[in-house]
Amino acid sequence: MPVTDTGLRNAAPPAVVARGLTKVYGKGDAAVHALRGIDVGFATGAFTAIMGPSGSGKSTLMHCLAGLDTVTGGSVHIGDVELTGLNDRQLTRLRRERIGFVFQAFNLLPTLTAEQNILLPLEIAGRQVDPDLFDRVVDTVGLRERLHHRPTELSGGQQQRVAVARALISKPQVIFADEPTGNLDSRSGTEVLSFLRTSVRELGQTIVMVTHDPVAASYADRVVFLRDGLLVDDLTAPTPQTVLDTLLKLEG
Repeated sequence: MPVTDTGLRNAAPPAVVARGLTKVYGKGDAAVHALRGIDVGFATGAFTAIMGPSGSGKSTLMHCLAGLDTVTGGSVHIGDVELTGLNDRQLTRLRRERIGFVFQAFNLLPTLTAEQNILLPLEIAGRQVDPDLFDRVVDTVGLRERLHHRPTELSGGQQQRVAVARALISKPQVIFADEPTGNLDSRSGTEVLSFLRTSVRELGQTIVMVTHDPVAASYADRVVFLRDGLLVDDLTAPTPQTVLDTLLKLEG
């Protein structure tokens, strides 16, 4: 079925667009078709979740959208830039300047404080800190009292909030989040998801999140579902129950 941005609250041009996207691993009889011609757009200033059964291609899709993996066919655009036409150096620059990442592992540097970890992308890029944005990001993720603590002095939920703030501070066009609550207990996971949603509502951020958790997906504005490398369903204003029902239908 065709999957579009219909029903989203934001009419701006999509932040990310994939057209005819295919990904094949291996050759001949050993070839695995992870993505089989996907057409999808992700709205600017919206929170979208990608879901599907194990092996459906959801992580492969996110990695191709973010320029972390090459595509076999089709195209990916981040804003007005086509990723699939860039060389390695250009891709590295685009990821640094236009994309934020939040992974299941927090990937914080243990010798740096929370504040230093948050500001690290700007330091690497040689960019100045916007103090107003820094204050808004820190308050959005609730880290004001923990800025001078190192990762070992923070809970898992606080460490992931540092990772979210680090992704937000460079004002990326889109943040890709890969199972961001996978290493967290339910309370910490709820906090992180709330902060992600708040960053969309209050900072106008665009977020694309891969998750297997119907509750996590319910924080999004929209959920797209994959099965066997194809987009097969699209849900707006999701609830945990509607997400679970859709997943059960796909796995049935």
